[in-house]
Amino acid sequence: MTAFDRHGLVIVGASLAGLRAAQTLRERGFTGALTLVGDEPHIPYDRPPLSKRFLTDVDRPSGSELPVPETLEARWLLGRAAVGLDPVARTVTLSDGARLSYDGLLIATGSRARRWPVSQPPPPTGVLTLRGRDDALALRAGLASAERLVVIGGGFLGGEIAAAARERGLDVTLVEAATQPLEQAIGTTAGAYVAALHREAGITVRTSTVVEGFLPGPDGCLAGVRLSDGTTVRADLAVLALGGVPATGWLAHSGVVHDGGVLCDPCLRVLRADGSVVPGVVAAGDVARVPQPLADGEPLALGHWTNAVEQGAAAAETLLAEREHGRTPTPFMSVPSFWSDLHGAKIRSVGLPSASDDARVVEYDLAGRRLEVSYHRAGRLVGALTAGRTGRLASYRRALQERLTPFSPDSPQGFRSDPGKPSRTRS
Repeated sequence: MTAFDRHGLVIVGASLAGLRAAQTLRERGFTGALTLVGDEPHIPYDRPPLSKRFLTDVDRPSGSELPVPETLEARWLLGRAAVGLDPVARTVTLSDGARLSYDGLLIATGSRARRWPVSQPPPPTGVLTLRGRDDALALRAGLASAERLVVIGGGFLGGEIAAAARERGLDVTLVEAATQPLEQAIGTTAGAYVAALHREAGITVRTSTVVEGFLPGPDGCLAGVRLSDGTTVRADLAVLALGGVPATGWLAHSGVVHDGGVLCDPCLRVLRADGSVVPGVVAAGDVARVPQPLADGEPLALGHWTNAVEQGAAAAETLLAEREHGRTPTPFMSVPSFWSDLHGAKIRSVGLPSASDDARVVEYDLAGRRLEVSYHRAGRLVGALTAGRTGRLASYRRALQERLTPFSPDSPQGFRSDPGKPSRTRS
């Protein structure tokens, strides 16, 4: 009997990364027992549309479900969250008290929406978050009856919600604590470009401003949002778009390093506090904090669609390598990418703009909906972003991919960023 033939594999997280891992396992010939655990009652669905067409379609949107092959032959435990992990006994405890034994485990629990601080008075009815399908349904219903919306947080999610609401004709105010939307993710110049797009669409953008509290009306529902500059914005609906928090609470007593995400080695194997690998456990997607060669090996959790797909497949390959005793797993090497569509501008990025210390503007044309910025760290290319210039990203991607050179999967970083490669950038 080989490893994984007794209890099989368990995937905790029945969303994009978990589904892609399950598909890869079957495609690579794994025929053992396969169980997927999900805290939501829904079959896997695509999340990016939830802040876009799901909110704007006239008819109730459908078709966001991810295709599940009939040949997957998996056991689905949906609506049952994982609440504990014992990596010594190799068991996962579920919210209904059930315990699942595993030979191999993939952690793909993603992230949850950051909520209003518990130290503050609780917000009134009409203050929402957006993470899952049920959240999107509640927000869609709110937009149908609201007139004034305040979006708190100018990141990609907040910007897309604001754009969708404006498309529906609402009066929209976007509140951002930084000097520009997305400043931490893509820099000041590109952030200013995004802010200009919002303002052109009729959205009021309040930067360098934070929300200090909410004002309820006589009926207990939201009536206004109080800002740090002393003003109050009238609103009958608000959305907290304050970023995501890795869903790792269930790992609290497992010995797994899970602060800010599950810490992994370059092969996506989960690590203990002493740096040793937890046998038979890997992680993928939003929850996985993986060394990034473009950030000099710093472990980062990346909440992007392509990252979840690619890591899900790579984590499955690592599990299979462990099944085949003596086969060394392959380090995960991929150039990150993300996209967003705002007010007719197709924003696309490769690499890690957030890891840069220098942003070089190649083109800035607001009227033509065109933008190109390259990002550098210690003089080396680490990323690029375009709007309306998607074709230009291919050369950037090639340059970044050529610099990802593995030197040892047992190294703390597992990669070497080669400073000798010239950066193909226009500045």
